[in-house]
Amino acid sequence: MANYATAHRIGTEDAQYDAVAVHTAPDGARAYALLDGYVHRPATAQWVAREVRRVARAASRRADAAAGLRHIYQQHATDPARQMLDDRLRMPKAAATVAVSVPGGPLTIAWCGDVRAYLLQDGTVRRLTEDHNMRRAQPANPRFPKGGSRDFLTSYLGNVHSGEEMLRSFMRHRAVDSVTVTPDGPCRLLLATDGAYEPHEEAGHDLYEQLGHGSLIPAVRDFVIGAYETSMTATCTAGNGTALLAELG
Repeated sequence: MANYATAHRIGTEDAQYDAVAVHTAPDGARAYALLDGYVHRPATAQWVAREVRRVARAASRRADAAAGLRHIYQQHATDPARQMLDDRLRMPKAAATVAVSVPGGPLTIAWCGDVRAYLLQDGTVRRLTEDHNMRRAQPANPRFPKGGSRDFLTSYLGNVHSGEEMLRSFMRHRAVDSVTVTPDGPCRLLLATDGAYEPHEEAGHDLYEQLGHGSLIPAVRDFVIGAYETSMTATCTAGNGTALLAELG
């Protein structure tokens, strides 16, 4: 029986640019990956569906989220076809997050972009990722009360900037960030695109109340539907919303 469930909502977009993949290596390491297409173009949806499977396989086979995601990131960063600016602008790209659960070991999470990972346990919600966007690179200040744009990503699959020192200096993060956690007992892992988490965050909804208990399938389905309905009520528009909810431990 699967220990995870996923849900998608296309919103008011013209296509679904999010994609999910789960891959289990022979040694039992399981990777949960979620990609969110950045800059929607005709080729993006198909590219994201392919790349999310590659990310999941690379991470599970290495039993480490950071090693797997960095491997795929570097392949794109050094792709000759992406070195010319005009070509790079036309090519698909995506925010990405992957988590790897190893039997008897810790949980590793790696990301580039603004797909988030949360850990839900004992009534609390812990956000594990920090968005790679201009809001992080340029925090709110008296001159710009809202800070930089959260819609402008500073790292993503398909980016050619692999120089860690440059990214740390100007963007306040690495090309691929990572974190390792060791949950103390059973917990739930949530991966979500901005179309799924932002409406709930802005409305002040309690994520644990929605996702911390009950069956996985209805919980994650209602979470994504709720994001769509909340966004439509607020702005009459809604982006792609996708989430993965996994039971760990």
